Amino acid sequence: MILKSRRARKWTIVVASALVVVLTGAVVLFEVSKSRTFQFFGTLVDRVETTEKLVALTFDDGPDPAGTHAILDTLNSRQVPATFFLIGRDMAAHPDLARDIAAAGHELGNHSFSHDRMIGVTPSWVADEVEATDALIRAAGYTGEILFRPPNGKKLFALPHYLAEHHRTTITWDVAPDSDGTPDAATVESAVLGQVRPGSIVLLHAMYGSRAQTRQALGPILDGLKQRGYRFVTVSQLLAARR
Repeated sequence: MILKSRRARKWTIVVASALVVVLTGAVVLFEVSKSRTFQFFGTLVDRVETTEKLVALTFDDGPDPAGTHAILDTLNSRQVPATFFLIGRDMAAHPDLARDIAAAGHELGNHSFSHDRMIGVTPSWVADEVEATDALIRAAGYTGEILFRPPNGKKLFALPHYLAEHHRTTITWDVAPDSDGTPDAATVESAVLGQVRPGSIVLLHAMYGSRAQTRQALGPILDGLKQRGYRFVTVSQLLAARR
């Protein structure tokens, strides 16, 4: 009886230890999947080390009728280039807007076709998501390097491996004032002006109808950073300026 009790305790300890290992591993993988500064394969950039006052302004999602031309008009009025990480399904729905962004001289990046989280997916699914969106970017008239930004910044194995195999750079960010909810314009402006440093990559969500506050903040952000001596560049230009 005592022997059986000891064996039972031993197996309880073994099972509990195994569960701890599994759970710890799951937590580690979860943290890696959402990391802005690390991935298992390939090149990831969240900002660039430089002493120059350079900043790259990026927009995720769309193109969408609610925000595209308002964003373009604000950028054009201040002669600011930007990088747009566009969703394939939105480009398919609004190819004219994608062409307008490219025609205005901005950089077009790939933000996947479906905007589904690219974790626990197959290599073939990743390839379809990336390549279908690349084709739409080329159809819009953009001829430069196509950088990639994961939907919601999430990635684990299949996506980074595919990008590494195809010599593609993963772009994240170090300033994101409106990623958690829809703050008012003053909050978005204050966050960007307070957090930007030389080499920053700023992420803004200004495309959809619900993002009017971010669109309202865009002009003051551009003016405020210019007053602080910053020069706006595309992400590709920022990468070229790395020390």
